[in-house]
Amino acid sequence: MRTAAVVHVAAGSLLLTALAAAPAGAGTPDAEPRGTATAAARASAEGIDFGACPAEQGLPGTVQCGTVRVPLDYARPDGKQIELTVSRVRATGKDPDNSKRKVRRQGSLVHNPGGPGATGMYFPMMGALPQWKRLAAAYDLVGYAPRGVGRSAPLSCTDPGTFFKGPSKAPVHPTAAHKRKRVARAKAYARGCAERNGGSLRYYNSLNNARDLDVLRAALGENRLTFLGSSYGTYLGALYATLFPSHVRRMVFDSAVNPDPEQIWYRNNLDQSAAFEDRWADFRAWAARHDDVYGLGDTAREVQGSYDKARARLAKEPAGGKVGPGQLQAAFLKAGYYDDHWPHRAQALSAYLKGDPGPLVEQAQEYPEAAAEAENARAVYLAVECNDAPWPTDWAVWDRDNTRLARRAPFETWGNVWTNLPCAYWRAPRQRPLDVRAGSGELPPTLILAAERDAATPYDGALELHRRLAGSALVTERDAGSHGLAGGANACVHGHLEAYLLDGRVPGRRASCAPHPEPKPASADRRAGEARPAV
Repeated sequence: MRTAAVVHVAAGSLLLTALAAAPAGAGTPDAEPRGTATAAARASAEGIDFGACPAEQGLPGTVQCGTVRVPLDYARPDGKQIELTVSRVRATGKDPDNSKRKVRRQGSLVHNPGGPGATGMYFPMMGALPQWKRLAAAYDLVGYAPRGVGRSAPLSCTDPGTFFKGPSKAPVHPTAAHKRKRVARAKAYARGCAERNGGSLRYYNSLNNARDLDVLRAALGENRLTFLGSSYGTYLGALYATLFPSHVRRMVFDSAVNPDPEQIWYRNNLDQSAAFEDRWADFRAWAARHDDVYGLGDTAREVQGSYDKARARLAKEPAGGKVGPGQLQAAFLKAGYYDDHWPHRAQALSAYLKGDPGPLVEQAQEYPEAAAEAENARAVYLAVECNDAPWPTDWAVWDRDNTRLARRAPFETWGNVWTNLPCAYWRAPRQRPLDVRAGSGELPPTLILAAERDAATPYDGALELHRRLAGSALVTERDAGSHGLAGGANACVHGHLEAYLLDGRVPGRRASCAPHPEPKPASADRRAGEARPAV
């Protein structure tokens, strides 16, 4: 099912076209390609000295860690260097279906989980899960923290101690006064990023992330890269495939970002807000079908009324003094990413409306011990997206486009605006997005995985990437919307993933899979834990 249409932003298009976009590095146009080759050659010679992981990483002893050096600025490969942290579990070489059968090692499988701003350091632990054992037999599972993330030359834009501001408001139709406060906050955040990071800030961008990936490939001793990118990681992979086509072995794009330069990143966020409205409708329809369990209403409209009732009550008196409308909205936004959150969110909302705020507080409160990681993730997210492309610099454009969108997609529209608005006031130079493309024969076959109702990366993005990469195969999970399909609940999708990564087989140009089963309702009289962490 097609996601909501793109909001018409003709005036914004003219403004975006007129904005100046400076390159990230200095020097001649071929400076960065030459710098990348220099850095990759150096990394190939040095390799990665893997050993025990630092205790603060919280990784089990089966995982090894190391670092790889990359230039801050690829136009100056011998200038300032930064270190990226890397994690690995070696291929087991054991067939999980026949312990006596040896499995040929196929090299390293490198993963980027998205964000931008998410860490991949925990990816090697996936090899312990049943659905990953065949891949873990053939591949070293390699994760890493991209530049700016975690211990990889970390970025920060504000004091983490002040990052969580809950309980907070989240008006569906904000007043002019509320908008002025949020504009002031966005300006202050952009100013903080510039002041805390100085001239280094401009080098945190997607093109440098792709160059870092090639240096990591070389450091791992791989002539060609086998890569699994999820969400934003698909855009990173598409850039890599465009910049380094001869270095690609196999590449999986899981939940694809629309790579059209005109979409990066302002319009992609408009599309995302529209798609989250569709996914919110899916949740409400599911909750209505299970009114006998949750009592939130037997129609989607009635479920919306229950949610609105809770939001109004929280605005007057935050639950546990910690959860206001802003925290409620953030918690239910995660249900837009993953439908295995649906039973727990519905149960918490039901319990709250019946007088028990405990489950809602547990699921929606902001935990101070997570503030530093959350602040770092947001700093990297904004640095990359703000640096990658021009954004409208006139608040009137944002206000016009999103006021129009919010009339039909109120659930996430303004929350998305407040997340991205610092890009309007960003102080680092902007780039022009690379035109992602690969002609016939330029790449080996690549695999795109997409769910038709994915809200975070709407399905149109997968179609666009498929058009742009000749030889790519698109596997679609029909009538489903969970974000991130690799290793998930759909055996059909996972079968295509294994066939591709283990044998290099793709299912022609297009294939489809029936949706995975809807989640079963959790009993309303117990507190159910989260089924998976949100990204």
